[in-house]
Amino acid sequence: MSKQTVLGRVTQLAKANINALLDQAEDPQKMLDQLIHDYANNIADAEEAVAATIGNLRLMEQDHREDVDAAKEWGGKALAASRKADELRAGGQTAEADRFDNLAKVALGRQLQSEKEARTAEPTIAAQTEVVAKLRTGLDQMKAKLAELQAKRDELVARAKSARAQNTMMDAVKNVDVLDPTSELSRFEDKVRREEARALGKQELAASSLDAQFEQLDALGDDAEIEARLAALKD
Repeated sequence: MSKQTVLGRVTQLAKANINALLDQAEDPQKMLDQLIHDYANNIADAEEAVAATIGNLRLMEQDHREDVDAAKEWGGKALAASRKADELRAGGQTAEADRFDNLAKVALGRQLQSEKEARTAEPTIAAQTEVVAKLRTGLDQMKAKLAELQAKRDELVARAKSARAQNTMMDAVKNVDVLDPTSELSRFEDKVRREEARALGKQELAASSLDAQFEQLDALGDDAEIEARLAALKD
């Protein structure tokens, strides 16, 4: 995976608009679970790539330090060889002095080469350092986004449970309204009232029959009284 690809993926994922994604989702909870899974995998992949990039940067920095140290070391050797040549030449040992001057030149050449390698590596190290900083920032943003996703999911699950509980309660209330038990009591009360009315009707009918019998008895008594009075008149 190239540095540009890693950086592009990290930046794209870090800038993802969660609310916009949720608005487009048919099943937000399912999409959030998938997003969390994808984010976790992408973070793991990005961390490996960033770790490799950081490792390469550290190797380049180490090589740069070695070149810088080598340049100093060769510079010191060149100086020592030059001084030795001057000392030998002052003592009349021209041939030996020339040999040390040549050694000084070789050391200066190595110093120059090490300095060039160090300078050549510096722009690459600077660029790589900038890339690593951006990747670290992107990873931090991705981890923050993952935490946001997880919080969104937990909130959504809690709201869904609450909504289901409210719907269950409302359905229960609705069923109570539809199957009102007081309506059954009313029907039973009507039945009792009809039975009571029947009983009253029977009582009233029985009472009217009894009254008729007593009226008949009274009528018989009146007839006997009339007959008795008629007989008295004839005496």
